[in-house]
Amino acid sequence: MAKIKISFLGAARVVTGSCYLLEHQQTKFLIDCGMFQGSKSLEEHNYREFPFNPGEIDFVLLTHAHIDHSGLLPKLYKSGFSGPTYGTSGTVELCKIMLPDSGYIQESEVERKNKKARRSGGKELTPIYTAQDAEACVRFFEKRPYNLEFEPAPGIKITFRDAGHILGSSILELVYEENEQVKKMVLSGDLGRSNQPILNDPYIVQEANYLVLETTYGDRFHDDPIDNDERMAQAINETFQRGGNVIIPAFAVDRTQDLLYTLNRLMDDGKINPQSIYVDSPLAIAATEIFCKHPQYFDEETKEFMEERQGCPFHLKNLNYSHTAEESMALNKIKSGALIISASGMAEAGRIKHHLKHNLWRRECTVIFVGYQAEGTLGRRIVDGAKKVKIHGEEVVVKARILMLEGYSAHADQKELVHWLNGFKKIPEYIFLTHGEEKGTEHFAQILKEKYQAQAIVPSMGEGYELEGKEPMTSVCGWEPKPLEYPNDVYDQIMELLQPMLRSELTSKLSQIRDYIKKIG
Repeated sequence: MAKIKISFLGAARVVTGSCYLLEHQQTKFLIDCGMFQGSKSLEEHNYREFPFNPGEIDFVLLTHAHIDHSGLLPKLYKSGFSGPTYGTSGTVELCKIMLPDSGYIQESEVERKNKKARRSGGKELTPIYTAQDAEACVRFFEKRPYNLEFEPAPGIKITFRDAGHILGSSILELVYEENEQVKKMVLSGDLGRSNQPILNDPYIVQEANYLVLETTYGDRFHDDPIDNDERMAQAINETFQRGGNVIIPAFAVDRTQDLLYTLNRLMDDGKINPQSIYVDSPLAIAATEIFCKHPQYFDEETKEFMEERQGCPFHLKNLNYSHTAEESMALNKIKSGALIISASGMAEAGRIKHHLKHNLWRRECTVIFVGYQAEGTLGRRIVDGAKKVKIHGEEVVVKARILMLEGYSAHADQKELVHWLNGFKKIPEYIFLTHGEEKGTEHFAQILKEKYQAQAIVPSMGEGYELEGKEPMTSVCGWEPKPLEYPNDVYDQIMELLQPMLRSELTSKLSQIRDYIKKIG
């Protein structure tokens, strides 16, 4: 009896921390090993021991390079894993720059916090891993092309398919034997969108017994891309007319390149004429060059644009790169006419926080968010209408115009997820829904039950499932997450929003409520 077991150790009822443990006969392997991002309580998961023995893992299959899918791989190797990590060429090349950058950010953040701890007599922290740890781990990465089956372990056959999400992103097809029958499990990774610029549409899978499907936008619909371009152009022009700057928080990988391509086309059409465009992120600069070197992943429209321009579609006039910290700091002296693209996309770390600190309080400026903002992030608080936010310990009033353009998201929305599912000749026996906030994922599960009469399951963190034919599956509690410390950052956010209207006695009551919630967990 060669049944397979899958345990959901991340991205279960949350958007980040993608990590699934699969066990088949004597083989144990991971799909992704991502970092948790968002609230302080969620990020605590990154500091804990893995709920398995890293030394017993045979290999890792990496769907793509985003940190919430790859970000804990250096920790995995540091903890005893010594096997290969398989990914496409695009994924491996991006990880070579993204993971060391992640290590550097952790070192910098920990050093900043430790300075405060030393002054106050508090406990000092240790980085999850360093840039050097990350550089060491990528030596174990192995490249595999799309659409070519390989066998990383006896009885396990894998094929990477184009997910259309970011450069090199993959849908995984896993074929194995169960009771002398061939079975297939498909894991969507992060599923991209149809008819989007630069990348090809997601590969349509026609058959699978089991499916693990992301649901980041399971309860939402994206705006029309053309409408987004028009709103982008209008916002840029109006901001420059007011004498302000345009600040765009954007992930260094994929989103920055999408924006550069969009701006290039808008400039070609004469809809905008920015005098100064800045990409302020060493990682984004390096990623852009990797994109330029991998045109094999581009769709036909982008290839035609390259031929017309006789060059990389992400290189445009008036574009300036800010490599050094000094060059980045100089941008804060610019009062008008600058369009600044900087990481991170959720405004949680990096140089973007400095640009927000210098421009968020100015009415003449505009901040444009072009992607998903996870709960607990600075970007989410700004998008949700916070009047004041804390940046580097300083309270900043929000007076700039805030524009949210979700049409630039690289994730399929509800309609596109359903469209992709319609490609199956027969709906899989069981569909596990992951990588989404609980409300949206449950909503999409209900759609699948009503539309397809599908067995849609929303696993919780740590749940494992043994899959065997068409018999009912058994939920196996392979790992119970330890109780988290109460997230004081949530309380601080509530206080930040409500303080202006609270009398002292209500403040006291709210503190009591916090203590009660902490008590009951």
